[in-house]
Amino acid sequence: MGFLKSIFGAKEAKIVEVAPFGSRYEVPSGETMLEAALKNGVPFPHNCTVGTCGSCKCKLKTGRVSALSDFGYTLSQQEIAAGFILACQAIPKDALTQVEVESQALDMPKPEAFKGRISATETLTHDIVRITVELDRPIHFIAGQYANLNYEGLPRARNYSFADAPDRDGRQQVNFFVRKVPGGAFTEALFRGELDNRPLDVEGPHGNFHLHTGNEPMVCIAGGSGLAPILSVLEKARKDRVKRPCVFLFGARTQADLYGLEQIHLIKANWADNFVFLPVLSHEPDDSAWTGARGLVTQFIADALPGIDWNKAEGYMCGPPGMIDAGISAMTQIGVPLEAIFYDKFTDESHSAKSA
Repeated sequence: MGFLKSIFGAKEAKIVEVAPFGSRYEVPSGETMLEAALKNGVPFPHNCTVGTCGSCKCKLKTGRVSALSDFGYTLSQQEIAAGFILACQAIPKDALTQVEVESQALDMPKPEAFKGRISATETLTHDIVRITVELDRPIHFIAGQYANLNYEGLPRARNYSFADAPDRDGRQQVNFFVRKVPGGAFTEALFRGELDNRPLDVEGPHGNFHLHTGNEPMVCIAGGSGLAPILSVLEKARKDRVKRPCVFLFGARTQADLYGLEQIHLIKANWADNFVFLPVLSHEPDDSAWTGARGLVTQFIADALPGIDWNKAEGYMCGPPGMIDAGISAMTQIGVPLEAIFYDKFTDESHSAKSA
């Protein structure tokens, strides 16, 4: 705190108003908007508090802020241009700052602490496994959310998205897709089998990624272990008989990196409307028997659902930062409104944050 004050100086407290909560609170000199919000009991969406998860993203309506770290690490250029900021990295500069968060965050289940253990592990690709975690009691979550996993001796928790559709009574057994990160303390131990039946601390749910209500066409894009939250969202929508056109683009390097295809085809076969599934391979050998799409998955968005009004479409993306940024750029260029694009960036220790 003293370090921050030495940077920004001792100044009078600023006022922040948060819609749609109707909250109004002071931010003392040297504190971020999120720190002050939590001290005042404001239910501001958040998780990591260090500017990497994006949970505290909000739109700046009035006033100016200083950024402790570059918003561009987590937010896209389009979002920054539209006035979005990260509350955990924002220091208000003016007497009054007004921001707006998604109203849906009000309905998210509150995070809780659970005890768990890995009861099963299944190899999906050379670097992705499905882990099944048995919890001490059922957890309630929204399709698309994630949980923090930790064990004794691990310096910090790792974040993994639920790969299941939620149950009305909660789920005591949950699945996650985990990608191996070279040098990652959690994943190296996991792939060596050292975490089997080891006690885990599970905390969640977290995250604001979820399916929004409506009947607009939806474009879903997944890369790597980002398949987990997309499958969770699609499976829940299938069970609920959601009736809206959907295209699902799944980006992978080679055929060997494609997984979950049986479940995807089951969702497609039982979808209540038109459903298009297009796997795209970026590094498939030229001489292979693959006859499907090749290149970057975001290059195929425009032709995915012919004849639709892109101004009325919604985008849902989960995967590595480069894919997300390219997807936002591609979708906004063809007319998808920025506020209708929802995503969860999957970073690892090479990006200094999310799952390792």
